[in-house]
Amino acid sequence: MAEETVKLPVVSQTRAPLGELAVPGTLVAGPVRESLLHALVQSQLAARRAGTASTKTRAFVSGGGKKPWRQKGTGRARSGSSRSPLWAGGAVVFGPQPRDYTYRLPKSARRAALRAALAARHAEGRLLVVDALTLAEAKTKRMVQCLEGLGLGDAHVLIVLAAADEAVQRAARNLPRVRVLLVAGLNVYDVLRYAHLVVTRAALEQLAARLVGEDT
Repeated sequence: MAEETVKLPVVSQTRAPLGELAVPGTLVAGPVRESLLHALVQSQLAARRAGTASTKTRAFVSGGGKKPWRQKGTGRARSGSSRSPLWAGGAVVFGPQPRDYTYRLPKSARRAALRAALAARHAEGRLLVVDALTLAEAKTKRMVQCLEGLGLGDAHVLIVLAAADEAVQRAARNLPRVRVLLVAGLNVYDVLRYAHLVVTRAALEQLAARLVGEDT
């Protein structure tokens, strides 16, 4: 049985209609599994943690080698070291130590989560396919004009390209609400972070080839 396809409208940089692009239904019209999206985002954020927090246990706190006072006869509680966790300036019990927080979900889960993120944007009407995205020069004002032509002048936009384009990437660097990614770098966190998703025709074709396979 042939796989069901979905036809997405393709527009120019001025939002003029240029036809349609047929993509597999599982790419943009599949179920939006929120639990899977949450798991993927947690995995991505965990991988970004520095993991450099470090506290000193009794083995690493300097000083405290001498017993503060004799065991008996002083009327005070016995103490073996001035670096005890009970003392000011003492050690830390079970404190954080440097560690790697990275963990990865299975490849099939990562692909399914990205498809779910794309499906969520498509269901919201915030997935826009443009035939191509080019700028005359690598200037921020050109990118602003481009976004205004697409009707996204004040929106938070994630732009996905099929191949590196220095003009587009440089022009978007100074816009905090805009991010440009290549297909290889597209991820769930950024798709959900930006309200609108602008994908070139070539990039969407690459995504279909990458995400629709045996694990769908």
